[in-house]
Amino acid sequence: MKIAILSPVAWRTPPRHYGPWERFVSLLSEGLIVRGLDVTVFATGDSLTTGKLEWICERPYEENPKLDAKVCEALHIGYFFESAPAFDLLHNNFDFLPLAFSRLVNKPMLTTIHGFSSDKILPVYKKYNHCNYYVSISDADRSPRLNYLATIYHGIDVSEFDFQEDHGSYLLYFGRIHPDKGTAAAIAIAQKTKMPLKIAGIIQDKNYFNERVLPYIDNQQIVYLGSVGPEERNKLLGGAYALLHPIDFDEPFGLSVIEAMACGTPVIAYNRGSMPEVIKDGETGFLMENVEDATERIKDIPRLSRQNCRSWVESNFSQEIMVDKYIQIYRQILNNTL
Repeated sequence: MKIAILSPVAWRTPPRHYGPWERFVSLLSEGLIVRGLDVTVFATGDSLTTGKLEWICERPYEENPKLDAKVCEALHIGYFFESAPAFDLLHNNFDFLPLAFSRLVNKPMLTTIHGFSSDKILPVYKKYNHCNYYVSISDADRSPRLNYLATIYHGIDVSEFDFQEDHGSYLLYFGRIHPDKGTAAAIAIAQKTKMPLKIAGIIQDKNYFNERVLPYIDNQQIVYLGSVGPEERNKLLGGAYALLHPIDFDEPFGLSVIEAMACGTPVIAYNRGSMPEVIKDGETGFLMENVEDATERIKDIPRLSRQNCRSWVESNFSQEIMVDKYIQIYRQILNNTL
């Protein structure tokens, strides 16, 4: 079984810091390779894989302002489809754009839909629904206008995350700085509980950061750490009292949530999108509606078992489980047993 996996070229695969889709591609492809599949990853030229790497863009466009994103994407997607005859199955992780080329090649293509940036992109998914295969990353992130083969949750390499038996003394916000992710709400929760808050993530909305976040950073109670790499991520997640995830949109999945729980750290999240699927309410964290409710729940964190948080991830969101489910889907597509 020869699989071609298309990764974005905004960031390296796997990402140095931020890049959730690129991180997914790395975790999936490495897991497939361990299982003996012949995998070629189409990503940036500086990407890392134990399989085969094909590239047309040497470095990520988000790391080089001289590069034009549309040009990089056009060259990258074009090269992927030009290479299609060499593979049994194509696996798209580049959102909707590759669908427009899918009927130009005589190979089946599976698309993992990593969320919808807008309803405006749905017509593309709908148009190519009959000749493509879709997987959702949570039941909550499905569109009733589309047909899906399955929901396959993201999985992580749990061994990369050290379990911390004792909870720490600080709250943690881990994610991009953007209104959708609720950075300002996390600050409000920390202020009301008088607990220190560490903020880690790229600044995706500069105006939001300057107006709603920066004025409260005092490097004492509220600390902004910037974007952090894998090693620092592990320490931050494991050393936290709780992860705050007060999202203001319907989260498609939420990798940082399962990463925190893998370290034993419970999560307090707003009850939107996939959160009821990812968090076991009252056991691995709490699902809340607003700042006041979240603030009230902070005191109940110590009664949650950190070992239960870890076990929940091992049983539901491991890399092995994710890989097994994708292999099953690949075989069903190639054997025409759907």
